[in-house]
Amino acid sequence: MTASKKSYSPDELRRRVGNMDQIAGVRMVTLEDGNERPNRAAVFHTGSGLEFTVMLDRCLDISAASFCGKAMGWRSVCGDVAPQYYEPEGFRWLRSYFGGLLTTCGLGNVGGPAADSAVSGVGLHGRIGNAPARNIQVEQGWDEDGYYLLSVEGTMREAVVFGENLTLTRNVFTVMGEKRFWVQDVLTNEGFRRSPFMLLYHCNVGWPAVDGGSRLYAPSRRVAPVTDHARDGQEKHNVMDPPTPDYAEKCYYHDMEPNEEGAVTAAIVNKDGFGVYVKYFKDELPRFVQWKMMGEQDYVCGLEPCTSGVAGRAETEKQGLLDYLEPGESRAFGLEFGVVESPEEIEALRKMRRRVKTEYVRTPLDLLKGRKGGK
Repeated sequence: MTASKKSYSPDELRRRVGNMDQIAGVRMVTLEDGNERPNRAAVFHTGSGLEFTVMLDRCLDISAASFCGKAMGWRSVCGDVAPQYYEPEGFRWLRSYFGGLLTTCGLGNVGGPAADSAVSGVGLHGRIGNAPARNIQVEQGWDEDGYYLLSVEGTMREAVVFGENLTLTRNVFTVMGEKRFWVQDVLTNEGFRRSPFMLLYHCNVGWPAVDGGSRLYAPSRRVAPVTDHARDGQEKHNVMDPPTPDYAEKCYYHDMEPNEEGAVTAAIVNKDGFGVYVKYFKDELPRFVQWKMMGEQDYVCGLEPCTSGVAGRAETEKQGLLDYLEPGESRAFGLEFGVVESPEEIEALRKMRRRVKTEYVRTPLDLLKGRKGGK
């Protein structure tokens, strides 16, 4: 463990403080203002300058995160809306979308709403991101190797009578002195029928990492525009613009080249050398969406590992890309979030990027299915 530039043993640290939260800890709070009420949250600080907020009543998603006072994620105009204000119809999910460093999308839908969403409730990006957690457990303490661990765990359920019964158990954890943290999910079908699901991790990087001239570093073998509009300027998908009036969002599918461990790292770094990254395993999350939104206030680049893209449930099923869980089956997914701040870290990202040659593909479905698409 470190404090300043000197290493201390657990006993040496304990002699110097009355309570470990003087250095690092997790504080449970309740938000009480306006439509935030009565959200519960867990606020982490690691002692390195990393702080982040886990929303216990919103799928244990990460609403705010910062490092040494610099924001890591984008925060929307909506703020930390409590789950009772969620509106499932059509695109009304956007009325409670806080952005944040992580918003979870699914499990019944990822992408645009169903045509009958007012009746079916299958709206934009599904319901799980507005599900409160149960069985919440908070841990703070030393492990046998001398690391001071910080974690919060809880379970969200997406279920309906005569239909699906899915649980998502999430553990968000870090270590004192770290400038990174981890999200570990286990998705389980607790029902007795085969159940479809979709899952996307909406990781929203904002200013100051996102700024004019900031760059996306990712091992992209192939890139395809999700829409015809995004095809215009797709060769500059990895370069961020300054805030632009009346900007129309652009989305791209990426086929990533994992490293020897099977992991993929995607990062956005600004001209001053500050950046934010997300790391995941491609065998768990085989597809990746980049959401490039350079508008005023809506100024964000989404890095979105996912299971099946953003076409919506009906179209995803037609494409043969919809995932299923058998009764009793579980599947695990993991993410790592952190900051980029040193020249060595930036050079490592550049080397990763130079090792992979990018091909621009015109047909998104070819990329999603792993086929060779035409330019």
